[in-house]
This record gives sequence, C-alpha cells and structure tokens, in this order.
Amino acid sequence: MSTLLTQLPALLGVLVGTLGTILATSLADRARWRRSQSVRWDERRLDAYVDYAHALKESHSVALRMTADLRPGSHSHPIDREDGLARLASSDARRTIVWENLLLLGDESTVAAAAVWRDAVWQVERLARGIIEPPQDVSRLLTSVNEARDGYYRAARRSLGVRGGSVEQSPALQQRFSTDRP
Repeated sequence: MSTLLTQLPALLGVLVGTLGTILATSLADRARWRRSQSVRWDERRLDAYVDYAHALKESHSVALRMTADLRPGSHSHPIDREDGLARLASSDARRTIVWENLLLLGDESTVAAAAVWRDAVWQVERLARGIIEPPQDVSRLLTSVNEARDGYYRAARRSLGVRGGSVEQSPALQQRFSTDRP
C-alpha cells in the first residue's frame, strides 16, 4: 500500500497531464475547424457576390445596348430589339438564380444594397423594353445605377472584410458622361 501511496502523485501528474493534453488538443481542433468553416463560407459568399454582380452587369449591358440611340454620344454598340429582348430574358433568368444564392449567403446590408442596384438596373431595362418613356436626362438614370453598384461593392467588401481604398466608379463615369455629350 505504501508503494501505491508513493507512486500516487506521479500517477495523478500523468492523469492531469493527459487530461490537459486532451483538452488543449480538443480546443485547438475546434478553433481550427471554426476557422476553416469561416474561410469556406467566406469563399462561397464571395462567389455569390461575384456571380450576382456578373449577372446584373450582363442585364445592364444588354439594356445599355438597347438604349444606345437614346443617349447621344453613347459608346454602347446598338443591338437589335428582338435580340436584345431575348438576351434580357436569358440574363433575367440567370440573375434570378444567383439572387437566391445571394439571399442565402449574403449579410443583410449587402442584400439590401444588391436590391437597390437591381432596382436601378430594372429602370434601365424598363426603358429598353419600352415600358417607360425616356426621361429628359437618361444620364441621371445611368448615374443612379452606377451609384447603386458602388454601394453594393462597398457592402460586399465590408461583409468579406476586404480592406483598401475606394472602389467607387460613379464619379468618374459621371464625369465621362458629361464630357462625352456634344
């Protein structure tokens, strides 16, 4: 019995060391798993943000081409109305699908900014489809699209933790619109 009592502190030390190692390893593994999950979801979120931006830009580009004749000095290459309507329908279907990914993975402010951008592009599409009459200043309509896009990119970058300078394009594009006019 005395042998057991003399070895008991050593056995307790081994037991405490083993439990400490198990606990430390478990905590480290859990933290590593959380980091990998975070990176994994950030990658998917980035893909959703980029896919949505591409789909919306596709719709906007087609609508711009369809309205090129309404914008003196436009650099857009005009497109046949029927071809344009078919392309708008196709890009609208794609945009609807990627919108669902954005709703699922995006944070609240990015989804809200995406909706503002989408609504601004819809106004240009409505003009291209002939649903609304051309406003006196079409460039204001395009400026609202550019400002909404800038807002979307700011929100997406904030959501992803991307740092860096401004990505705003609207002021430069607005200046270009004003200098391109005859």
